Amino acid sequence: MNKAVQALGGRSLVELLAGIVVLIAMVVMIGFAIFSTGRKTETGYPLWASFDHIDGLGIGSDIKLAGITVGHVVDENVNPRNYKASVYFVVRPDIKLPVDSAAIITSDSLLGGKYIALTPGADSRMLKFGERIKDTQGSIGLQQLLSKFLFSVTETMTALTKQKAEEEKHHLQMKPNSSGTPGHIPALEGTSKPFAPLK
Repeated sequence: MNKAVQALGGRSLVELLAGIVVLIAMVVMIGFAIFSTGRKTETGYPLWASFDHIDGLGIGSDIKLAGITVGHVVDENVNPRNYKASVYFVVRPDIKLPVDSAAIITSDSLLGGKYIALTPGADSRMLKFGERIKDTQGSIGLQQLLSKFLFSVTETMTALTKQKAEEEKHHLQMKPNSSGTPGHIPALEGTSKPFAPLK
C-alpha cells in the first residue's frame, strides 16, 4: 500500500515538473516573439501608403526593394473617409526613397505570401519621416488572377480557331480542280456568256 502511494506521488511530481518545463518554454517563446517584433518595428523610419485592396498582406509582411527585405509592415487600418486600406511600415534608415517612388503589393508565386515591393522614382527629393507613398498598386486576389488567366486562354483559343478556319478556307479556294485551274476560276467561267457575233 505504501509503495503504491509512493509510486503515485512520484508520478504526480514528474507530471508537475514536466508541466512547469512546458510552461517555461512557452513563456520564453512568447517573449522571444515579442522581442523580435519590437526589433522589427523600431528599426528604420516610418512611411505609409494607401491601397484599394491588401488581400493577403498583414502586420509583419516584408517590404522589399530589388528583391531584398528592407522593412516590415507595422500597422494597417481602413480610412473611413475613402474606405481604402492604409498600410504603415518601416524602412531601413540607410534606404532613401525619392518622393515619386511606387509601392506595389505582390507575391513571389501564385500561392506565396504577399509583400510590398518598392520601386524608386527619379525625383531628387527624398521621402521624409512619416510621409506617404502616393503611387501604389493594390493586391490582386487569387480569384481575379484565375479569371484573368482563363479569359486570356479563352481569347487565345478563339483567335487560333478563327485563324485555322481562315487558312482552311483559303486552302480550299486555291485547290486545283480536274482541269488544273484553281477552284474559284471555273465558278467564274461558268457564269459568263459567249459574245454574240457582230452583224
